[in-house]
Amino acid sequence: MSEATRTAPAAEPTQPAGPQPVAVHDPKQIFSQVPFMAWLQMRREFSEGGRARLSMDAREELGNVIGAVHGGVVVTLLDVAMASAAVSHRNFECTAVTLNLNTSFLGPGRGRLSCDGELLACDAQIATCRAVVTDAEGRVVARAQGSFRYLPLPKSSQPHQPLTPG
Repeated sequence: MSEATRTAPAAEPTQPAGPQPVAVHDPKQIFSQVPFMAWLQMRREFSEGGRARLSMDAREELGNVIGAVHGGVVVTLLDVAMASAAVSHRNFECTAVTLNLNTSFLGPGRGRLSCDGELLACDAQIATCRAVVTDAEGRVVARAQGSFRYLPLPKSSQPHQPLTPG
């Protein structure tokens, strides 16, 4: 084989950067350290006793073609409010991941949106919740019901660097 026809050995494939587990000392603060939640600027107003309220303000980059908050953002608000309600029932000693989510959109979401989530039932592994998103005038934007699996909180071999406003 000539020098010209030899090929260099294939480089080791590198894993692209992607989501990393979020581990914090105070599990009640884990929500504020999730980069996607910080980017959406969602605020958790409370989460206790199987109930939670989240809110957010509409921004141009979250809009859809009709000038309302994109449905994917509204679904995220519903999803996180329900998961927050579920883990509050367990005193934040675990996390909850979505198994299924059924959403009904009832009107466009504009301005400040609030979402109230509540735990309906749970056993050792599964929580069933519902939530509703309303706008600043109290109009219902969307409703959802979902089920969530309880999982252990992530452990981190490296201390998590808190997100800073940017």
